[in-house]
Amino acid sequence: MPRSTDRLPSPYRPESDTVAQRLATLQGALDWAAAAQMAAPWVQAVRRNPPPFWAMESLLKEYPISSAEGLALMRLAEALLRVPDTATAIALTADQLGRANFDGSEDSTLASLSSSAIALSKHLLPEQGQTPGLLTQLGARTVVAATLRAVQLLGRQFVLGQTIEAGLKEAASAHKANKQLRFSFDMLGEGARTEADAQRYLDSYQDAIAAIAAKAPAQGHPADKDGISIKLSALHPRYEDAQHARVMVELVPRVWALCEAAAQANLNLTIDAEEVERLELSLDVFDALLQQVVQHHPQWVGFGLALQAYQTRAVELIEHVVALARRYGVRVMCRLVKGAYWDAEIKRSQELGLVGYPVFTHKHHTDVSYLACARVLLDANDVMFAQFATHNAGTIAAILQLAARVVSTAETALPGAPQFELQRLHGMGEGVYREVLKNPLVRCRVYAPVGAHRDLLAYLVRRLLENGANSSFVHQLADESVGMDALLTSPLRLEPSSPLPLPVNLYGDQRANSQGLDLAVVAQRAPLLQAYAALIQSGGVPHVPLAQEADAAPAVQRAVAAFGPWNHTPVAERAAVLRRAANAMQARLPQLCALMVAEAHKTWGDTVAEVREAVDFLRFYANDAERVMAPHTLPGPTGESNTLRLEGRGAWVCISPWNFPLAIFVGQVAAALVTGNTVLAKPAEQTPAVAREAVNLLHAAGVPADALQLLHGPGETVGAALVAVPQVAGVVFTGSTQVAKIIQLALAQKDGPMVPLIAETGGINAMLVDSTALPEQVADAVVQSAFRSAGQRCSALRLLCLQDEVADTMIEMVRGAAQALVVGPAAELATDVGPLIDREAYDNIERHVQGLKNEATNLMPNTPPTATDAAPHTLQPQMFEVQSVADVKAEIFGPVLQVVRYKGEPMGMMEHINRLGYGLTLGIQTRIDSRAQALAAAARVGNVYVNRNMIGAVVGVQPFGGEGLSGSGPKAGGPHYLLRFCAEQTLTINTTAAGGNVALFSQ
Repeated sequence: MPRSTDRLPSPYRPESDTVAQRLATLQGALDWAAAAQMAAPWVQAVRRNPPPFWAMESLLKEYPISSAEGLALMRLAEALLRVPDTATAIALTADQLGRANFDGSEDSTLASLSSSAIALSKHLLPEQGQTPGLLTQLGARTVVAATLRAVQLLGRQFVLGQTIEAGLKEAASAHKANKQLRFSFDMLGEGARTEADAQRYLDSYQDAIAAIAAKAPAQGHPADKDGISIKLSALHPRYEDAQHARVMVELVPRVWALCEAAAQANLNLTIDAEEVERLELSLDVFDALLQQVVQHHPQWVGFGLALQAYQTRAVELIEHVVALARRYGVRVMCRLVKGAYWDAEIKRSQELGLVGYPVFTHKHHTDVSYLACARVLLDANDVMFAQFATHNAGTIAAILQLAARVVSTAETALPGAPQFELQRLHGMGEGVYREVLKNPLVRCRVYAPVGAHRDLLAYLVRRLLENGANSSFVHQLADESVGMDALLTSPLRLEPSSPLPLPVNLYGDQRANSQGLDLAVVAQRAPLLQAYAALIQSGGVPHVPLAQEADAAPAVQRAVAAFGPWNHTPVAERAAVLRRAANAMQARLPQLCALMVAEAHKTWGDTVAEVREAVDFLRFYANDAERVMAPHTLPGPTGESNTLRLEGRGAWVCISPWNFPLAIFVGQVAAALVTGNTVLAKPAEQTPAVAREAVNLLHAAGVPADALQLLHGPGETVGAALVAVPQVAGVVFTGSTQVAKIIQLALAQKDGPMVPLIAETGGINAMLVDSTALPEQVADAVVQSAFRSAGQRCSALRLLCLQDEVADTMIEMVRGAAQALVVGPAAELATDVGPLIDREAYDNIERHVQGLKNEATNLMPNTPPTATDAAPHTLQPQMFEVQSVADVKAEIFGPVLQVVRYKGEPMGMMEHINRLGYGLTLGIQTRIDSRAQALAAAARVGNVYVNRNMIGAVVGVQPFGGEGLSGSGPKAGGPHYLLRFCAEQTLTINTTAAGGNVALFSQ
């Protein structure tokens, strides 16, 4: 059904056009010179009388995050407090502080409390790679304890209290010191990964509201009282647009219970802003809650939400909220922030290949947007209570100027109620606000985190990154080398170009990046659903005729005959063919996605990623062929020339799997074709229609019919017959290790020349997790790596190795996150885990699961039934604990994860993993950088991923392929792959044969 947010503009709009519009709205409304004049005395006062040494400004001055010391301190604050075992705490401290020099602190107080203790570690902690002796160990323990105290001091400065009661006590003291201050309490913690997490956060919010209400005056406007800020992602483990229906049913009642408690106490409650991909969902939840407010508490004016000015559509978002407030006849609060996830939004857009960025790429463009949003909020004073969150003195002055013009002529919906307020973060901006609040008419609310110091990490790192950037006002305020004019430069200017390339230009002149879709945007996913509906209406997956075993030899003969003309086609022309095919494939993305959903039972997100990978293969190999096949002049004696050149080998057999029916198929075929070979393509039996569509596109782009032939049939007949033909020049295969060995043996036994086999096979892929790893990040990485794509990726996580001290916590979070996944039909947007490919695969995995139930500890014993009539061949995620790595004897190609515990250093586990003989992917989760590097160096695997998931290798970025039982190499999508398809020839010419060395004589 239509949603009210469907009419919002695209988040991916041209930045320069948007900023030009924002600047136009500010013309005549804002005098920046006057604002800078107002702000200058504040800045001068702060620099003359700096804030307390632990305030953000002083911290960044002492240890800027661009320095080794600042980075070490940030990483210790992020991880050290959660490490339960002394040995790992020592290793983490030695790793981080060994890179930094904390001697010579400029601030004597800071030095006495932290730097001296931290600097001592450089003398007492063991050197990298050394085993500490008893005395050194005792010294290390002492230093780690001192460092812990220093980090806890850091936490105290940015957390108001470890409990809501402690926070309220601190707030009461602040109220007495300054009547203009109010607080909004934020209960620390990341988003929920499990239902248990969500319930814990819900209880925490409910307790906090009750505690705030008990201390708040009974009468008065909500803006005059302390309040609370809540995160919707903390209240539901699947707070994402794909789960829209479920969120509206399950989450809205939870949030309404909090709203009702706040309304009854007449407090203010604000919904915090989160990532752009959740924006429409947040607005829909807000809309539903507003309807409840109107029905049950129409006089409550304390309900609000935060909106981010760094979004390119920030003004339209505010206008949308204003329209909602007018529709329901209520006045709502709006906290305007600049935004806290900028780097994550940029990375997401680049990874997904989106058409643009949803956020501004120039810092001052965000400042322009902030001021334009402020004007809209102030103009809607009758229905909006504006809350301006900023630490920038120039922005504050501009807000006060805008407010003076608007508020002086506006009538409020509640006579005598405040018109707007400023906001700052606890521990930050104190110096500037000390000066601003000398104006008794200005109100300020402090956004105050409450919670255990160990939960501070993610919040603190975001704050450090935001305010530690060179372009940040807070950072520049602490840097007295930045003059007043530079610090208060007007943001009201337009930069015509972005400092970042658009995602399509991510690889510069090398190649165009493939373009993807943001499935959280209704308009972008609509073509996919339309294509699927059209496919089903037309009769579903089209039939592909079966080839016979007898067809193999004649097909090879045609390919051999076509080899000469195709091989002699200039490489530039062959590359151009691939580029045309890439463009055509990009244009048909919706249709190809729909076909893969229907034939391969892949989920929508997986299909979009796969089309992009196929396009990337075509473009990457087109470029790389022109590089590697260019003649290469070699050095030699005078009087002769020596040239190395490459050409194709002949007719290649390409055998591809069903789990990547387009990307791997196209990657194999494109590599063989662009190097001058002809191809006999044998796709998986389960997915021939996808393969035929790809072949049709390549033929249309200019590949001769006989140079690329599709032979669909069983591997044991058609595939085996193709491999056995003597004239075959090479075989490229992706599939099981067992079948690869059969092909290897067949090639060795047949007559004719020796031919290469490029094999990429499976793996028992492991992830090593130590006690410094963040549990939420581990849970995300494990669930994505082990269970997405129904575990049907050769790179998927099969064995999770957990340090014993944190194993129970990690298992509980992974289990809860896995249980929150949606298992169902592939065509449903909400589905996370689709069906297995066919009945044979389902039965095979069920046998493995039954064996594990008898031999291992079932960590998810209460999982619901698996396959249903609506979703046949589906399997719920499974997790079992085994006693040792050696107990994991085979790859289980489905959503089945085995877990093993280890004690001590993880290097011993790495040795056991290597003994398995597989070598495809490895995950490492640790905050100890030297440990990650050492484990990666010891690993006998092709692809190592540190502190992220283990799937989704990108062409040209993470070349993919393994060693040992996981394949022969070279890596697909890498700089060495095409060489295996080529024959090398050296041409030596005696240039003096005609009578002498003219070139030598001419010198």
